[in-house]
Amino acid sequence: MSTRVDAARSAVPSAELEQPSVGSGRWIALVFIAVSQLMVALDNTIVSIALPSVQRDLAASDASRQWMITAYTLAFGGLLLLGGRVADFVGGRRAFLVGLVGFAAASALGGAAVNFEVLVAARALQGAFAALLTPTALSLVSVTFTEPAERAKAFAVYGAVAGSGAAAGLIVGGVLTEYVSWRWTLFVNVPIAILAAIGAAAVLRKAPPGFRPRLDIPGALLVTGGLVGLVYGFSTAAIEGWAATGVLGPLAGAVALLAVFVAVQARVTSPLLPLPILRDRNRAASNLAVGLTVAALLGVYLFLTFYLQVVLGYTPVQTGFAFLPLTVAVLFSAGAIASRLLPRFGPRALMVPGLLVASAGMGMLTQLRVDGGYFAIVLPAEILIGLGIGCVFAPAISTATSGVDRRDAGVASAVVTTSQMVGGSLGTALLNTIAASGAAAYAASHPGVGDAAGGLVHGFSLAAGWGAGMLATAALIAAVLINVDKSEPSCAAGEDDCASPD
Repeated sequence: MSTRVDAARSAVPSAELEQPSVGSGRWIALVFIAVSQLMVALDNTIVSIALPSVQRDLAASDASRQWMITAYTLAFGGLLLLGGRVADFVGGRRAFLVGLVGFAAASALGGAAVNFEVLVAARALQGAFAALLTPTALSLVSVTFTEPAERAKAFAVYGAVAGSGAAAGLIVGGVLTEYVSWRWTLFVNVPIAILAAIGAAAVLRKAPPGFRPRLDIPGALLVTGGLVGLVYGFSTAAIEGWAATGVLGPLAGAVALLAVFVAVQARVTSPLLPLPILRDRNRAASNLAVGLTVAALLGVYLFLTFYLQVVLGYTPVQTGFAFLPLTVAVLFSAGAIASRLLPRFGPRALMVPGLLVASAGMGMLTQLRVDGGYFAIVLPAEILIGLGIGCVFAPAISTATSGVDRRDAGVASAVVTTSQMVGGSLGTALLNTIAASGAAAYAASHPGVGDAAGGLVHGFSLAAGWGAGMLATAALIAAVLINVDKSEPSCAAGEDDCASPD
């Protein structure tokens, strides 16, 4: 079967593949790629802090308000693999520009929404274009930077954006919501996207027209349905609990659809997801580590946001700035440590210590107290988590996208982003459930006390312990499975000796 797949793939001459920018233009291109990804990363959290204002202004019910978040994550997570393969077929430059323009238009529609239904539709459109934009941006970095030292620096930039964007979104969202309007949490994407599109159009080179394999429509339908069910099930579990029919049904359906998808991919000549991408142990371990890291990280944002506002009484703006040390630590770690050490020591030597340091920081959050202060526990924990995670994203994403033929760069990048989306959905649902269960157990064991804050903090502490365990598990996976000792040249450039392993 691999012979048929290889024959179909070899029908695309290497001269017809997307050509990266050359010379200094590569680094200019990286700036605009990073800007686009900062915009997408911001949107994961920037609207969350505006949700109470949105609900009040658009008269959304308590039951429906979650769809402002869920509509985005469902479209984003469900369409990622399809978006990555579309980028492979139409070319990175074209897909990147379409993604930017579409994201800007959807953001403008959401900011101008006259009712909640229009806002939810706009958020779904944002997610759909983000599913095209994100894997395309990552694949452009992968195929443009192939020399180990430059690749390490490029992925350090990308990893810093991925690791700090969510925290930055909390700051920007808090400032815009409190001092301008919640609508600007969406409008702000328009000038950013326009700037990135103009810059990318100038520095990214066009791919020559050429033959492209047929798109695997059955595979696209199966994996989209499976990923939508997976993300929806995890998201609903945070609200209804894991035993609810609305959770078990979508999760069971998702598993069935994804199982059929894998079976189909093994038999078609032009698969949406070439299975060798998943069989490589280094890529598999990197994807697992990224998923677990994002699961723990989004859990931190979730319960620390509530701890700071509900228990310590911070305003939304103060809460956003309280996450700033974590953002700074990620940026410092990715730029000053990961980018310099990755070419010399390889991904495992960075990821394992980084995950253990982040796990230690998460462990500190198990000591949260009602009468505790920000500087005693939260601040040092954020610094440790940021320093650790900054050494994880760059080597993990670089490893997960290396050794892949240029024809599959988009879909390999989509697999990484899918790991992040699924990990984030699972982490939010799981840690929120653990925190809620812990709070309920505390209330049951302290009858008549009426200490709601004590119950919340107890639940948050339990969730932090589980988050520390996720990071420690990711460290174990990286230590056991990743066997690339030093950063190797990327095979994304499409050379004959860089075929994906079978």
